Amino acid sequence: MSADAKGLQISIMGREFRVACGPDEKKALLEAVDFLNRKMQEIKEQGKITGLERIAIMAALNISHEFLTTRFGNFDASEFKRRMVNMETTLDQALADQEKLF
Repeated sequence: MSADAKGLQISIMGREFRVACGPDEKKALLEAVDFLNRKMQEIKEQGKITGLERIAIMAALNISHEFLTTRFGNFDASEFKRRMVNMETTLDQALADQEKLF
């Protein structure tokens, strides 16, 4: 895998791809590539599915399922983040009002 001005050269299951990637995103992208390669290799080793395209689709389905089930049932990370931002805003306003007292 190599990087240049045109993007990052990655390898997934022995196939080369060039992906647009900023310098600050490189580490996360390489971790994602490694994760995907491992998932696809696991599926390939099971021997039930052949063909790179089918393996990629099954890996995508497995990863999607894992992602959706790690939301802890009804826990929604985006909703949690929105509520945290609202709480932070409320706290900032309360603290600003307190500063006026001194």
